[in-house]
Amino acid sequence: MSVKRRNLIKYLEENGFYLLREGKRHSIYTNNKKTIPVKRHRTLDRITANELCKQAGLKPKF
Repeated sequence: MSVKRRNLIKYLEENGFYLLREGKRHSIYTNNKKTIPVKRHRTLDRITANELCKQAGLKPKF
């Protein structure tokens, strides 16, 4: 099962993260304490999306 990238970004932004910069293959989001790279694909694997949530210090949602 896959997760749409925009849903993951919406979840991050609802929890205080914002776009810091665009890298070559990733968008870099931060909340001034933690920095999370998000791949620039339309969909992400559910496991990957939950790991990004954990890295951000958030409860896995997907």
